[in-house]
Amino acid sequence: MKILVIGGSYFFGRVFVMQAAKEHDITVVNRGTYSMEEWGVKQVKGDRKDEGLWKSLGDDYDVIVDFCAYEENDISRVLRNMPGKVKQYIFISTVDVYERHGLSKQVAESLGRESGREAKGWKEDSGSWKKENAPLENRVFPGEAGSYIAGKTALEREVREECAAGHIHYTVLRPAVLYGPYNYAPRESAYIQLMIQNHILPHITDASGAFQFLYVKDAAEAVIKCLLNEAAYGQAYNLCQDEMMTYDLFFEELKKAADVELTEIAVTVEEARRQGIPLPFPVTEAETELYSNEKSKEALGIRYTSISDGMARTYRAMKGVYGG
Repeated sequence: MKILVIGGSYFFGRVFVMQAAKEHDITVVNRGTYSMEEWGVKQVKGDRKDEGLWKSLGDDYDVIVDFCAYEENDISRVLRNMPGKVKQYIFISTVDVYERHGLSKQVAESLGRESGREAKGWKEDSGSWKKENAPLENRVFPGEAGSYIAGKTALEREVREECAAGHIHYTVLRPAVLYGPYNYAPRESAYIQLMIQNHILPHITDASGAFQFLYVKDAAEAVIKCLLNEAAYGQAYNLCQDEMMTYDLFFEELKKAADVELTEIAVTVEEARRQGIPLPFPVTEAETELYSNEKSKEALGIRYTSISDGMARTYRAMKGVYGG
């Protein structure tokens, strides 16, 4: 299969390319910050806003997988300028595109009673977990996060319209909070670095939010399962692990993964902010949004890696990076 990957050198895209290159002919288009040629792929360097870049790609492609479309016209610019034929466009969106409501009172009370310990046994019949047919957000929120959500929402419309006009099949994937090897964003990696280098683990004591993780290799496998998969044409899929997480459960999993003696430091949300400790997940019930993964499991046959296995693998991978 001939695949054009847009982005693809950082984290999710990188892991996908590493896995898919074993069986497919891949061309990666990105700014060239990181070389991907060691994986046997062709790399074309350029800025996606340059129409000439897309006009220079004269080949036909079975699938385009777009990891780095963030602003309106990012997809139309590609499809309107590429001279070759494309069969399928896979757009990597986000679960953040859904209309925001916050955690339902029922689930919030349950989390409060159980202090997060029963979060792993979450049930989807509460009405809180958004399925793929839930309304998308049409409000524009301030700040960088608001621009990100607005861009992804606009691009979901754009991929449908542009692919319909070009007689191209499309698939939308909506990942939750990604974690795993090669993730050097200040999420789990920031805590693992403190664990390995300083043997400390800050523990946020008053965070009441809940969230869902997605192991990056599961995300890459989901993309692979969608490649020229007729059942995935015209579909959107939430991608998230089975477990619902809280900060307490997150810290428990980090401690289980560790192989060093740790000093656990209790800090409040406010103290963490003052000290520059990352708070990468929702810290309040009002910020919490939850998503159903049933469609991806049933239609794509995905079996999600447990948080315990995924975090242990992530810790081992990052141990070498951070000098452990």
